[in-house]
Amino acid sequence: MIRLDPATATPSVPPTVPAWALAGGGGATDADAAFQAGAALASLDPLARARPAWSGAWRQRLALKCAAASMRLAGRAEDEAALRDAWQLCPAGADPGPAGAIFGAWRQLALQPPAVGADRLAKVTELLGLAWDDEALADLCMQIEDLTGSRRPAPFAAAAIAARVVAMRPDAELLAWWLADLALAQSLRWPRPLPLLMAQAFGPAFRGEASGGTRIRPGEKGFERAVCLALVQAAAEACRLAAELSRRAEKLLAVTPKLRAKGAGDVIFLLLNEDAVAGSLTTKNLSRFAARRLFERLQQLEAVRELSGRASFRLFGL
Repeated sequence: MIRLDPATATPSVPPTVPAWALAGGGGATDADAAFQAGAALASLDPLARARPAWSGAWRQRLALKCAAASMRLAGRAEDEAALRDAWQLCPAGADPGPAGAIFGAWRQLALQPPAVGADRLAKVTELLGLAWDDEALADLCMQIEDLTGSRRPAPFAAAAIAARVVAMRPDAELLAWWLADLALAQSLRWPRPLPLLMAQAFGPAFRGEASGGTRIRPGEKGFERAVCLALVQAAAEACRLAAELSRRAEKLLAVTPKLRAKGAGDVIFLLLNEDAVAGSLTTKNLSRFAARRLFERLQQLEAVRELSGRASFRLFGL
């Protein structure tokens, strides 16, 4: 019998961003945009602090969305499915390739507390394919601490850090967006960052009328307002994703008592904490054959989705 912690298994209804905060973003003044962002972040705040059973899968799905948007900025063609493959097909300890490494940077953001140091930045810049000397990284760490400690509103702290990075290194916009989400989490005292802004970088918030339809980059005119509007959309999408995963996790947890396979608990844990789990998974309690049978059973019970769309090397998730 698989035992679950009642504190994490208990279903709860994720919050939603109020409709008025989502309305009329295009014509909003700077003050309106800031107020809407505050309302949206207030809705998202309980989710950012909570740890429901499915929070790991939620965070990793947000990381995947930001990684997919990063591909466009990096001039690459990988979509979410290709990024899943790059990550899942890579043996432990092996190089996942440029796309997989960028995905790894966003996964790291979602998993670790929002502290920043030169060592961590060195690792992140390496994953993002950037070369940056140690002295410059140490200076950047000090600038981040100064900005996040200045008590300016969280969206403006995030915008300021992104602008500072691009001013220092115009080729480092990927790092600018990564640090913007980290700065947001620091300012809001979130235990771990949520990957949010990169997924909006090519969206309507950053293509205002003032920019003539071209994308507003960090530091350009209207960027702070665009960050505020982007956070409204990002928070709304994150809340909708949470509601979707909450329903799916509730169904998965409901069928758990029907599973008798030894090692099924390992699979349930991974499904709740990862974006995707390979159908060929093996653990000390589960053989590859047993895993295949277990995933077939979960599919019959409509408790998981097959994410790869292929017969071989199948991937499953909430």
